Amino acid sequence: NSSYQLSSVPLQILLYVNGIYYIFYFSATLAMIVYKSQVLSYPDDFLAPDLALLFVMAILEVLRLYLGSKGNLTEEEAPLGLSLVITVGSVILSVYFLVWQTYVLKADVILNAVLLFTYGLGSVLKVMAIAAFVR
Repeated sequence: NSSYQLSSVPLQILLYVNGIYYIFYFSATLAMIVYKSQVLSYPDDFLAPDLALLFVMAILEVLRLYLGSKGNLTEEEAPLGLSLVITVGSVILSVYFLVWQTYVLKADVILNAVLLFTYGLGSVLKVMAIAAFVR
C-alpha cells in the first residue's frame, strides 16, 4: 500500500498559487492602507491595529502554506490538520479586512473575496487529502 502516492497534486498547485496570490494581496492591502491613511481621514487609533493585523495575517499565511505543503508532500495528517486550523484564523482576518476595517474599498472586497474562495477550496482539498492519508 505504501507504493501509492496519496499526496494531492491539486492541493499542492493551489498552495503554490495561494503563496503567489498572498504576496500580491499583502502588497496591495498594505498600499491601500497607506493610501487610505494619506487620502482619507484615517483615525490614528485604527491605523496601527489594521497594519498589525495585516502582518499577523502574513505570519499565519506563511505557517499555513508551509504546514499545508509539508503535510501534503509527506502524506502526514498532523501538519495538514494544523494548516486547516490556521486557515480558520486566516479566514477571520480576511473577513476583518472585507467587512470591519476602518475603510473598505471595492478593491478590498475583490481581493478578500478571491482569498476567501481559495481558503474554501483549499480547505475542501485538505480534508480530502487527510481522508486519503488516514485510510
